[in-house]
Amino acid sequence: MRWPDTFFMSLGAIVSNKLRSILTLVGIVAGVASIIAVMTAISVVQGTMEREMSVLGAQTFQVQKWPAGFHSDAERRKAMKRPPLTLENAATIRDHVSTVDLVGSEIWDFGFTANYKGVSTNPNLSICGGTPEYPPNNTHYVGLGRNLDPIDVKAARKVAVIGYAIAKKLYPFTDPIGKDIRVDGRKYEVIGVFDEKKSAFGGNFDNYVLIPVSTFVNTYGLTGRDGFPRSVNITVRAITPELLDDSIEETRQVLRRARGVKPGQEDNFSFFNSQSLITQFNQMSMGIKLAAFVIGIIALVVAGIGIMNIMLVAVTERTREIGIRKALGAKPAGIMTQFLLEAIILCNIGGIIGVLAGFGMGNLVAVFAHFDVSVPMEWAVIGLLFCSAVGIAFGLLPAVRASRLNPIDALRYE
Repeated sequence: MRWPDTFFMSLGAIVSNKLRSILTLVGIVAGVASIIAVMTAISVVQGTMEREMSVLGAQTFQVQKWPAGFHSDAERRKAMKRPPLTLENAATIRDHVSTVDLVGSEIWDFGFTANYKGVSTNPNLSICGGTPEYPPNNTHYVGLGRNLDPIDVKAARKVAVIGYAIAKKLYPFTDPIGKDIRVDGRKYEVIGVFDEKKSAFGGNFDNYVLIPVSTFVNTYGLTGRDGFPRSVNITVRAITPELLDDSIEETRQVLRRARGVKPGQEDNFSFFNSQSLITQFNQMSMGIKLAAFVIGIIALVVAGIGIMNIMLVAVTERTREIGIRKALGAKPAGIMTQFLLEAIILCNIGGIIGVLAGFGMGNLVAVFAHFDVSVPMEWAVIGLLFCSAVGIAFGLLPAVRASRLNPIDALRYE
């Protein structure tokens, strides 16, 4: 029998037993949908996280006192014992690391209010004492007005570059450049406004004020409100992306000497760049992916056992049909191919439905959290390949049994 005839005969057998086919599909759909839904949800979050974490450019890294990214309480307690990074450390990197071209300093504080002519922001504004290197090193550029310049820092001027959200709230109908703004009760001149940079996680990309680092130190000092010394975050840009690893290593050696770290002792500072944070997040999500995959495979195996039982029942019900076909010259290979194809088709119908359902359920995260929709086609392919494998593995026994039926016994079967 030709392949098209075998295919349509198998499809006809599935359609003629609708209820049985639908009940068999439930397990396949559940197994595939569970895998695809979790992988899609992770893909949605992962894509958004990668964009969020890419605040540093491809050739930029940051040196800071605290461990970056996702860390345990034990790691944070250990980091509390480290001496703070200083403006002198930043100057040392600038003067002695040959593979970098921009070195910026940042000191942050949080929980402030800004106001202009009686209009105030919420008390969740951040203040960054920074240097002119801030915009290029953090890929957050000034869209209106100008950036800080070296004279602003040297003279400790009372000037500020404000976030887009602050400008929108305090200056909705006027150009903020040259206007005064009061931040934490202190008056600054607005010299620039950052480009809009929304965060899908509700972050403060547009809700902070950049002032000269010298102005910050003069105003708030180098001791935080918690009584601990403030630590400087140092952003460093390698001359080229290819030199990033060399720049990190050279910076490490320079800082170890400057901070008196002895040979054999671990660093008393941390590095991070965008790629390291992304890699860390991907490693964390790997366990969830593996668990979802295992659960989905178990569901598919259970569904496969159900398919095998259903197919064995079908062989019994169609014994006379098999006998007639053999009497008319059908070969065992043709009989086996038909029943095996039925199992494969049934599994893949369930697989397609499961993939579509999984994409829909997984992207509910994107709908409710306002993330970008993701359709990980590689997992759709993997899901359908497993469906075919399940169909072959669990359809083989019924197919072999059907092909080995004696035609005379089959014709006599009541």
